[in-house]
Amino acid sequence: MAQPVNQDEQMSHPRKIIIDCDPGQDDAIALLLALASPEDISVLGVTVVAGNVPLHLTERNARAVCELAGTGPIPVFAGCDAPLQRKLVTAEHVHGATGLDGPPLPEPQQPLETTHAVDFIIETLRREPSGTVTLCPLGPLTNIATALRRAPDIAPRIQEIVLMGGAYFEVGNITPAAEFNIYVDPEAADIVFRCGAPLVVMPLDVTHKALTSPSRIRAFRNMGTTAGQMVAEWADFFERFDIAKYGGNGAPLHDPCVIAWLIRPDLFTGRHINVEIETRSELTLGMTVADWWGVTDRTPNALFMGHLDADGFFALLTERIARL
Repeated sequence: MAQPVNQDEQMSHPRKIIIDCDPGQDDAIALLLALASPEDISVLGVTVVAGNVPLHLTERNARAVCELAGTGPIPVFAGCDAPLQRKLVTAEHVHGATGLDGPPLPEPQQPLETTHAVDFIIETLRREPSGTVTLCPLGPLTNIATALRRAPDIAPRIQEIVLMGGAYFEVGNITPAAEFNIYVDPEAADIVFRCGAPLVVMPLDVTHKALTSPSRIRAFRNMGTTAGQMVAEWADFFERFDIAKYGGNGAPLHDPCVIAWLIRPDLFTGRHINVEIETRSELTLGMTVADWWGVTDRTPNALFMGHLDADGFFALLTERIARL
């Protein structure tokens, strides 16, 4: 099994990653954070999946955000347009009809790659030295699971899978028991959580601590850059839904937690525990059954995050976005 990266090694060599996403305002901010951090992260490609909105919108949004970053062309690959064995559930009620509602984004000029996302994932993991590529899924896990099912030889070659999904103490945001990304394709999540690669999980428990606030949004707006303005307006749009739903003063930036972990793991604390995915119950479908208290003898399979230094997180995000 590939081992998680040594932090000293990471400082001298940017971590090679594939970002698998379904943009989404918070996916977009995560993409910008990664592309603004070349000393820490080398984005080999962006793969997209149906999730927050259907595939034809997520691939357009990913290309538009990569162009907005202005850091040079990043190949974008379209992947699976539906879960492994279920009807697609989307989240326009959160992200708007386009998935990136809020400020208008120019139509992307960069063409979509012709290779399927799943093929790109498999080919990259077979081509690069074993244990040097990290997968960063920010949406439903359909592409990753399809790659693992089609090419089981890639599992031991994965350095780490760092994903946003699931919940334990916060329970669910799309059903009473399930977080959206896992709920959309629980069978895919089950494959990923059983694959044997090192897993780091950013559940709602930690992402709900990455809350925007008027001063945090103002810091993006005050950059005087297009990227800063876009992040501020996306946060404004995203905030309306979450404040109405949860109360409180801000909205959680879920997906940037994945990228922040790669850059500043010291901002997070969690436990190495067993996490199983519920795939059969109508009542709790998609639940991440996290053995936080160690009450079973099931083997730990994931570093499941529980806490975040929110001030440090937003300081990092602001410093990096200001570069673009």
